[in-house]
Amino acid sequence: MTFKFKSQLNSHLRTHTGEKPFSCKTCGKAFSRRTNLTVHMRTHTGEKRFTCEMCGKAFSRRTILTVHMKTHTGEKRFTCEICWKAFSQRSLKAEHMRTHTGEKPYSCQTCGKDFKTHRLLNQHMRTHTGEKPFTCKTCGKAFSHRTTLTVHMRVHTGEKPFTCKTCGKAFKSHGDLNKHVRIHTGEKPFTCKTCGKAFSLSTTLSLHMRIHTGEKPYSCQTCGKDFTCHTQLNRHMRIHTDEKPFTCETCGEAFNHRTSLTFHMRAHTGEKPYSCQTCGKDFRCHSELNQHMRTHTGEKPFTCKKCGKTFTQNSTLTAHMRIHTGEKPFTCKTCGKAFSQRKKLKFHMRTHTGEKPYSCQTCGKDFRCHSHLNRHMRTHTDEKS
Repeated sequence: MTFKFKSQLNSHLRTHTGEKPFSCKTCGKAFSRRTNLTVHMRTHTGEKRFTCEMCGKAFSRRTILTVHMKTHTGEKRFTCEICWKAFSQRSLKAEHMRTHTGEKPYSCQTCGKDFKTHRLLNQHMRTHTGEKPFTCKTCGKAFSHRTTLTVHMRVHTGEKPFTCKTCGKAFKSHGDLNKHVRIHTGEKPFTCKTCGKAFSLSTTLSLHMRIHTGEKPYSCQTCGKDFTCHTQLNRHMRIHTDEKPFTCETCGEAFNHRTSLTFHMRAHTGEKPYSCQTCGKDFRCHSELNQHMRTHTGEKPFTCKKCGKTFTQNSTLTAHMRIHTGEKPFTCKTCGKAFSQRKKLKFHMRTHTGEKPYSCQTCGKDFRCHSHLNRHMRTHTDEKS
């Protein structure tokens, strides 16, 4: 390779030697070229010299402005020959091609993980260094990626620039829009290599994989129980705190989970939006339909690792496991008695409150639970158990 000037040769040689003689006095980051240091300094000063004449948005580099202009012109000169997706930059096309080839030429020297682009590797390195160079000027929160800061800023501005063309719903980020669009298209591009189940989100696939691996990385600091995801841990913690932040506006009943409230509301509205295609029976929630379908298929996918017994519902397996562990997480605040199931605690509480919600339509006698009412009804029908 030849160069016109010695300075160009010297600059090029640093790609071989790894020398980075130009250091940022603010954060200590080093660069092989003075121009790169100059551009970097703008992340500290906030200087944005290059302004878009169409929308007024400003940028720290001319190249970024050039790329940005294509969002106005819609120009996409570079097309993938495999799927015909078009891109505004040659580099974006090159990155995209690796989704077809599977090539990941950039490797982390710390953990060995491979990446499709140098940018993704740099972002990943911050998980090891803990570096968060991008700070929100409004609330002071710091981020490891500039794009995450940009999306975060919309929390303060309320901006939702990405709109669904099907239903008009607006989103803070393009990624959120893409996820939403799959509701309309039914696309599920993420497939489990173990069982073949497909998902619309990569995060849902990652969570699903823990069913196969048994990984439960989130632990309750109170009772030591482990969970596959952070949301499950948060919901579980309400068992200990008894927090019920979701209240029914019709009857005032409070719930630990928003989904429980949504499900409960259908008791008032009578809505049953999920129908069985086999027998036509309707259900209030999708999980009830899934459970019902197993009465047709006979499927029992949840197996006890202790005794091998199988169950149609995960919740039934969870309750069953307490036979082996002796766990009784539901405690009566009045007398301290503990129970393995929430419904048993609820039934027990009626011994303190005197509540008898089940009434005989024949003689008017009240009962604490439905099974007691059923037994009583036999006195009217002369049925013998």
